[in-house]
Amino acid sequence: MRSGGLLPHDKSGDASSEAAEWNPEHDLAPGLHLVATPIGNLGDVTLRALWVLRHADRILCEDTRVTARLLSRFRIATPLSPYHDHNADRVRPTVLEALRRGERVALVSDAGTPLVSDPGYKLVRDALATGLPVTAAPGPSAALTALILSGLPPEVFLFAGFLPPRSAARRRALERWANLDATLVFFEGPSRIAASLADMADVLGDRDAAVTRELTKRHEEIRRGRLSELAAHYVESGVPRGEVVIVVGPPAPAPPEETGIDLRLSELLEARSLRDAVARMAAETGLPRRALYERALALQRIRSHK
Repeated sequence: MRSGGLLPHDKSGDASSEAAEWNPEHDLAPGLHLVATPIGNLGDVTLRALWVLRHADRILCEDTRVTARLLSRFRIATPLSPYHDHNADRVRPTVLEALRRGERVALVSDAGTPLVSDPGYKLVRDALATGLPVTAAPGPSAALTALILSGLPPEVFLFAGFLPPRSAARRRALERWANLDATLVFFEGPSRIAASLADMADVLGDRDAAVTRELTKRHEEIRRGRLSELAAHYVESGVPRGEVVIVVGPPAPAPPEETGIDLRLSELLEARSLRDAVARMAAETGLPRRALYERALALQRIRSHK
């Protein structure tokens, strides 16, 4: 994912600290190394990432200016080579040949984990297809950071990357996932956020959602609410600054039919107190406790008259 630039929260300390000097007891192996880099805060870089970047023969990156700032901060002098959407088809054969010669090549994106909304996938695919070694130095991810900060269910989720920029195509894409029982994670450009949120509310329903912005940076913001509320906010407040990740909760479970509610409540009342039975039913269905309590009382009255 592209970033407006790497920004440490705390500028104190020396980049040649013990963390930057860390080394394992073996040499960096030949092959393609997928290296995650910070999404904003330089303090999130891993010891292994620094070691791989320092000892690689070359580093492939989207924007040499962005990656050069990271290397400069940690006094790493490894040569940089651009690898992006516009030159990937031309550059890929020469990279594969370098890997065949036994070079150690690191691949990074401008920020976060490579291959996530960047052109690295075809390089990895072709390297694997020819038996070349590929490994990863995992680390920061904007998608996962947004998910865990959203307050929405993380157990099952779909990362969908960037939606199409035009509304008609965007709505068609959203329709594919409208009935998926999962939390949805999207990257979005700041200028399209209000329109995208409005389309999501129309196509997916007015679900709980979160808009995360400037993750790990000084002005990090997580705004939570219904999709319609968030869309209205960004229409009123205007285009926000910084990188944006939108997280949308799963669809609300369909309420069971009344006969199903009665059957399940009757089962629970056989083994539990009325209060516990209602609490359990509310947890299972998401239905209001007051309505379930009244239904449970009615069932008890029916049973007492039999």
